[in-house]
This record gives sequence, C-alpha cells and structure tokens, in this order.
Amino acid sequence: MTQPVLERRSFADKPTLAMELAEAVADRIRTAIAERGEAAIAVSGGSTPGRFFLNLGKTKDIDWSKVIVTLVDERWVDETSERSNALLVNERMLQGPAAVARFFPLFSGGDEPDAAAVGRTNTLLEGLPEQFAAVVLGMGNDGHTASFFPGGDTLDEALTAEGPTLAIRAPGAGEPRITFTLPRLLRADGLYLHIEGEEKAAVLDAALGDGPVADMPIRAVLRSGHAVNVYWCP
Repeated sequence: MTQPVLERRSFADKPTLAMELAEAVADRIRTAIAERGEAAIAVSGGSTPGRFFLNLGKTKDIDWSKVIVTLVDERWVDETSERSNALLVNERMLQGPAAVARFFPLFSGGDEPDAAAVGRTNTLLEGLPEQFAAVVLGMGNDGHTASFFPGGDTLDEALTAEGPTLAIRAPGAGEPRITFTLPRLLRADGLYLHIEGEEKAAVLDAALGDGPVADMPIRAVLRSGHAVNVYWCP
C-alpha cells in the first residue's frame, strides 16, 4: 500500500482557513499562468467551500481571463437548482474580478447522465489544459470525495479510468452524479482536501488506517502517491 503523502494544516477558525486556502490556490493559478499561459482549477460543492469561493473570487492580482473553473463533480440537476454545485460557484466565486473567468459545467442537460449526456460533457472538457493548477476536494462523513461514494455503481471505473468524467449512482448520493475520474484529478500541480469540524478529522484519521478503498473511497486519493494538502479547522 502506498503511504500517504500529507501536509496537514490546522487553522483556528473557518474564515482564516478560507483566506489561507484561497491564497494557496491563487498562488497555483498565478504560477500556472506564468508557466503555461492559462490555469484551470477544479473545485468541490457542498456547504463547506462557500467562504473559500468568496475569498478566491475577490483576488485581484490574477488575470482571470486566463482562468478556467470547473467542478470536481456535480449532481445531475439544472444550474438553477439549489442542489447545483455550479450555482454555488457562480454565485460565490465568479463575481467581481473573477467574473471574466471561463466556467466549464459538468451538467449538460437531459433527465439522466446517460452515455450521450456524459459524451457532451466530455466534449466540452476537451478545452481544459492537460494539467490542473489546483484541485480542491471535500470529504463526506461516509468517506466519499468527489462523487466516489461507497456502493457507487461505477466506483471502480471512477477510481481507475481516464475519463475525464463518468456517471455514478450510489445509495448516499441522492441524485445521479457526474464526476471527474481520479486519474484525471490527480493531474494537478496542487491537490487540496478542505475539511472542517472534529467529525471530519475523525473520518480522515479512520481513512488513513487500514481498510478497503471501497468502504472509504477517499483512501484512493490518500494512497495515490500524490501529495495532499489538508486544510482543517474545528
């Protein structure tokens, strides 16, 4: 088993974490633009990253016209839905200086993420750079990350296929989902795990222990050999 390569950083509170994580990702963006002419980041939805999005979107010394923002994963819902990760990113991050960034959604219409729908999404993503400047993951109390859920019907493929994306359904996922595959997410200059609260710290500690990846899919990230920067606060 590959040993995790972790840098764990703890912060006193959520505002401080959000500010520090935004600056770390902004540094990755600036470096990628300087070295490759553009930068792409993939971020997670849910309730945790809102403050981080606000801080990053207000960063003025980034040429946002050279930035592509996409999502690690998405519920298969329209962008007007309150369940949409795209809605959160558009409302919290892609405002002010960041309004000129390009956004690549994962939802591409239709009732289900069938093969045709996933094909449409993957065609759109052909415009992504080969390497992400930064990927920011979250983690659920069940040990899922992105849409790598325990019991997912395509979990094995999601953890091994080139993708870039595929559909997945799982008991704990609610709606059908579309997610970047793990190999595609690992092509990143910086890989971050943003978690908050004592319960999430306990989940991470459990994931770092022995046990099947299928039980806690975050283990696939932790055992990938890629350095993972953990940002945590109580």
